[in-house]
Amino acid sequence: METIDADSFSAISLFLRADWVVKTVMVGLAASSLWSWAVILDKFFRFGALNRAANRFEDEVGSGRSLEDIAASAGEKPKQPLEKMLQGALREWRDARAKGTLNDTQGALLIQRIDRVLDAVISRESGKTEEGLGSLAIIATASPFIGLFGTVWGIMGAFQEIAIQKNTNLSVVAPSIAEALFATAIGLVAAIPAYIAYNKFSTDASKFQGRLESFADDLVTAIARRVAGQG
Repeated sequence: METIDADSFSAISLFLRADWVVKTVMVGLAASSLWSWAVILDKFFRFGALNRAANRFEDEVGSGRSLEDIAASAGEKPKQPLEKMLQGALREWRDARAKGTLNDTQGALLIQRIDRVLDAVISRESGKTEEGLGSLAIIATASPFIGLFGTVWGIMGAFQEIAIQKNTNLSVVAPSIAEALFATAIGLVAAIPAYIAYNKFSTDASKFQGRLESFADDLVTAIARRVAGQG
């Protein structure tokens, strides 16, 4: 009986021996896996930076400093979402006060304008946190099926080889079947991390959006107190 060389089942050997269709599937899945890891690492560091910055900013707000001082220290073009929200709310407040004392109707209209400004910031910043999640979802759902296509194609090639050689010896069909199954393995390697990361970062994005909304509520409450006291 012909022996099977273990080296012929290495990843490189399986790839080189596969036909062009299976190779294309493998290369596409490998590229998808690399892309998903790039998104995963970007999201991991980005969410960490966003939450650390938010923690520092909330500590400043809770330190007793005036909101105007905190907004001024953020600069003219703040990069962090909470800073943008604070400056947007205070800008509306200053513009309204510049026209004189506010009556009840003007105060209610001011609060509505601030709500719209804050909602716009929340929508824009939430969209930024969700960038890349769509590609993770596609990779997580499509990769197993693409890998399965490569497997089916490879097994069809194995049966063709059996028919041509008229030999069902394991040494004849095992390499072709291994190539086919390797495509499925690559599909799973691409899909599993993308699936886990998509769920994790979707949750992180929802939590961060909730954090922005909570801060917006606090801002509106603070401005409403000012309107009531005209201070």
